[in-house]
Amino acid sequence: MEAKTASASYTTMNELVLPNDTNTYGDLMGGRLMYWMDIAAYLSAAKHCNSGAMTASVDNISFKTPIKLGNVICIEAKVTRAFTTSMEIHLRVWNQNTIEQTRVLSNEAYFTFVALDAQKQPKKVPAIIAETGRGKKILCKCIKKKTITFDPCRKDEAR
Repeated sequence: MEAKTASASYTTMNELVLPNDTNTYGDLMGGRLMYWMDIAAYLSAAKHCNSGAMTASVDNISFKTPIKLGNVICIEAKVTRAFTTSMEIHLRVWNQNTIEQTRVLSNEAYFTFVALDAQKQPKKVPAIIAETGRGKKILCKCIKKKTITFDPCRKDEAR
């Protein structure tokens, strides 16, 4: 299986925040944002492994700024680390106000997905190739983080 670059899995997704996406304060509901992030992460994972995939875990999602009704969010996702059958996807959420022409980083998170074959069994994924200094830095961070996380499909890995 041939390794792939992180940029090959890059996905961007835009959503307009509508009234049914907001709470009583006119801010985007956190659950709706997580739903959209999960979709973007899936698209990135599927590009990398050329198959279906399933969410295995989500790291901490912190909400840095409220996202208001009428704003547009841009979710960027790409695979930053590949394990045996799972992939770690880094997501960045940008809060864009099209009237004021502002764009602010609102959220970041790491999602872990497991690649699945046609029988819905875990399958091996291609290794990831870091292309830039930032990509190599993220890859090193993921490798360090691997000591406290695990591939949920491998029984021989420790938590």
